[in-house]
Amino acid sequence: MKIAVVGGGSTYTPELVDGVARIGLPVTELALIDPAADRLGVVGAFAARIFAHLGHPGRVTWTSDPVAGLSDADAVLIQLRVGGQAARTSDETFPLECGCVGQETTGAGGLAKALRTVPVVLDIAEQARRLARPHAWIVNFTNPVGIMTRALLDAGHRAVGLCNVAIGVQRRIAAHYAVDPETVRLDHFGLNHLTWVRAAHVNGVDVLPEVLDDKLDRLAEDIGFPADLVAAQRAIPSYYLRYFYHHDEEVAAARGTQTRGQAVAEIERDLLAMYADPKLVTKPELLAKRGGAFYSEAALGLLQSLHGVRGFHSVNVRNRGTLPFLPDETVVEVTAPVTPDGPAPEPRGWLEPSQRGLISHVSAYEELAVAAAIQGGRHRVYHALLAHPLVGQHDLAEKLTDRLLAANHAYLNWADA
Repeated sequence: MKIAVVGGGSTYTPELVDGVARIGLPVTELALIDPAADRLGVVGAFAARIFAHLGHPGRVTWTSDPVAGLSDADAVLIQLRVGGQAARTSDETFPLECGCVGQETTGAGGLAKALRTVPVVLDIAEQARRLARPHAWIVNFTNPVGIMTRALLDAGHRAVGLCNVAIGVQRRIAAHYAVDPETVRLDHFGLNHLTWVRAAHVNGVDVLPEVLDDKLDRLAEDIGFPADLVAAQRAIPSYYLRYFYHHDEEVAAARGTQTRGQAVAEIERDLLAMYADPKLVTKPELLAKRGGAFYSEAALGLLQSLHGVRGFHSVNVRNRGTLPFLPDETVVEVTAPVTPDGPAPEPRGWLEPSQRGLISHVSAYEELAVAAAIQGGRHRVYHALLAHPLVGQHDLAEKLTDRLLAANHAYLNWADA
C-alpha cells in the first residue's frame, strides 16, 4: 500500500508516521507531499528515521511535486493549513473586533479558513483522481472537516472526513472501564465540531448513564462544561459546543490573550529544531502539545477498514437519511460501520429538539459556506455569515464580511467581487 500525505511537512506528521510504524499497516511507501521544501526535508528525514528505528519495512519519501507523490497512491490523506499559523491567528482575532468568537473551525474564522482552503483541497483531489489508483480513498483531516468533505463529495470524489473528537471520548471511557478501546462503541452524531454522544456501549452494554452519574464532575471538567449542563443533556457534548453554549465568556476570555495559533507557532519552531537533530529517532514529548490527540490512531484505523478490516469509526459522510430532518446531500458526522465500500451509517431516529435545531441551523450555514468557497463573491460570504447562529444579525454580518475579506485578500482572487 502506498499512502500519500498532502501537507506532509506539518510538524504533526511524525505522530502519523509513528502510528503507521507501530500499527503495522502493510505500507510499502509513505509519500509526504508539501510545497515548503525546506520544512518538508526536515520532517521527511525525521520520519524516515522513525520508520528505521521501529523496524518498519516500508520507505518514507518526500517531495514538493504532487505528481510524484500522488502517483499510484492507494490512499490520500489531506492535512492542510493554507496560510499557516499566521492565517490561523488572523481567524482567531478579527472576529473579536466585532464581539464574536475567533476560532479556526466555526463562526467567521472558520468561514475564512474554508474560503482559503476549499479550492486548494479540490485542486489536490482532482490531481489525485488522475494520478492515484482508481480505488484510492481521500481521507480529509483538513478543517473545517464537514465543509471540506461536502465540497469533495459534491465534486464526485471518493472521500471521507475524519475528526478526533469521538476517539477522545472513546479513549476516556475505555480508560475508566479498563477495557480495550475497540470494545467501546459510541452513538456519536451531529456535524463536525457540533456533536453529542448519547450512548457508549462497552461489550454491548450502554454505560453512559453510569458515567454521567458516577463521573459527571470529572467528565464535565475534561470537556470544559459545567456539570449541570452535561447532566441536563444526558449526553456528552463536543467541547467545541462551548462556543455556542458559552459564547460571550469565550469572547471575553480570548481578548488580550495569546491565540492558539500564536502558541502553536512557537511549538512548531521548537519541534522543527528538534526534528533537525539527526540523533532524534522517536517523537519528542513536546509533540503532544501540538494538538490532534489520537488523530493517527483514528486515521489508521479508518484506513484499515477502508482496505478490508471492517470496523466502526466516527466519520463525515453524506447524510442520506441518517439524520432524517436534514437533506440527503448534507454531510454529517456519525459513528458508522466502515468497509472497503465506505461508511454505511444507520438512521439515528429521534433527537432532542435543541439538538435538531442547532444542527439544522449550522448545516444551512455550511451549505452556504461551500457555495461561497467555490463560487466566490462578497454577497455569498455575507449570506453565509448571516446564516450562522453565532452571527445572525445584518450589521454584524456586514462588518465581519468586510474584515474577513480584508484579512484574506491575498488568498481570494474574487475578494472584490
